Amino acid sequence: MTAEKTDTLIVGAGQSGIAMSEHLTEMGIPHIVLERKRVAERWRSERWDSLVANGPAWHDRFPHLEFDDVGPDVFPPKERMARYFEDYAKMVKAPIRTNVEVTRVTRCEGRPGFIVETSDGEIEAQRVVAATGPFQVPSVPDFVPEDSGLMQLHSSTYRNPDQLPEGAVLVVGGGASGCQIAEELRRAGRDVYLSIGGHYRPPRSYRNRDYVWWLGVLGKWDEIKTTPKRHIAFAVSGYDGGRTVDFRRLGHMGITVLGMTTGYENGVISIADDLAANIKQGDEAYLDVLREADAYVERNGIDLPPEPDAWTIDTDPDCIANPVRALDLAAANVKTILWATGFKYDFSWLQVDAFHPDGTPFHKRGISTERGVYFLGLPELTNRASSFIYGCWYDAKYLATHIGVQRMYVAYDKA
Repeated sequence: MTAEKTDTLIVGAGQSGIAMSEHLTEMGIPHIVLERKRVAERWRSERWDSLVANGPAWHDRFPHLEFDDVGPDVFPPKERMARYFEDYAKMVKAPIRTNVEVTRVTRCEGRPGFIVETSDGEIEAQRVVAATGPFQVPSVPDFVPEDSGLMQLHSSTYRNPDQLPEGAVLVVGGGASGCQIAEELRRAGRDVYLSIGGHYRPPRSYRNRDYVWWLGVLGKWDEIKTTPKRHIAFAVSGYDGGRTVDFRRLGHMGITVLGMTTGYENGVISIADDLAANIKQGDEAYLDVLREADAYVERNGIDLPPEPDAWTIDTDPDCIANPVRALDLAAANVKTILWATGFKYDFSWLQVDAFHPDGTPFHKRGISTERGVYFLGLPELTNRASSFIYGCWYDAKYLATHIGVQRMYVAYDKA
């Protein structure tokens, strides 16, 4: 049976796939979008119940559709975000096929293009865009054995406190997910231990402007460094109406903040002697933003109200002043370990020459070393914004333009 043919096949109908479809449609480039489940599935079923967007509604959206029922400074809940992308896909008439899983992509032999094997048959495409995003496979350390008697789950499968057995909870990870979940559990009456490593901790807002605004005007979305930047946890969230993540505040509300979890033996979690350094690193990032923001206001003569209270650093709770170096789980009545430790890539379905030996994509601005293969929505694809809602839209425009140019070369026929 002859395989269905298309110019470009997009794998994934989340924010990246929908953005890519919009730009290809505007350029008149035939394409298909395949989604293994539903549009924006990860927003729907792979996040906890109380999750909200990390940025306010005026910013965390695409340019051509605003939220009609959410205030501009509100952090939309996950269900509303999923509906936003579903509405956007309908608005741009994205040719999405849901409940179709891509199982294998290989290059055609003796002709250009790729054979895309799916749960619904084969498709031959001249180009393939991997728009599966950065949250592919949960990354969970394996040093706590499965037979430890503890419930272990990743943040992607956590839903709410009632899901967990009675007892204390160890949350490992100091990014937005770990901080939000730890606070939610503490508010639900749980004893909570929160293990954090190095992190970037900016203010949620300053001088009447949200941090996403400061990212823009201070050039931090497009941050250019002379040396590669090590990826660390980004401790900012829209939880509880949007507040600055403050580990001292969490400590004062009863959460025991710990350094980085390093190992497990005989029911005891070992903790690195790095809590003070991690807290200091977060404070420095926080204060740097305030300094840069003040300098920007003065340099440009902008009338934004001063916020002297933002410079106040709270006192250290006992858990930070006298950090715990080992956590006896039984003695602390810990029954659950919740791993908020991020994700890793899984491009096993994409069987082409497009990866480093460690499995990370080999690309420049999303253009792969394998001609005709593109990546979209990955962290730092072109800049800091690439894996965020607004950023992937502009990256998609760049890749769509590149596809259009490649089509022009293929179409050239000298008379």
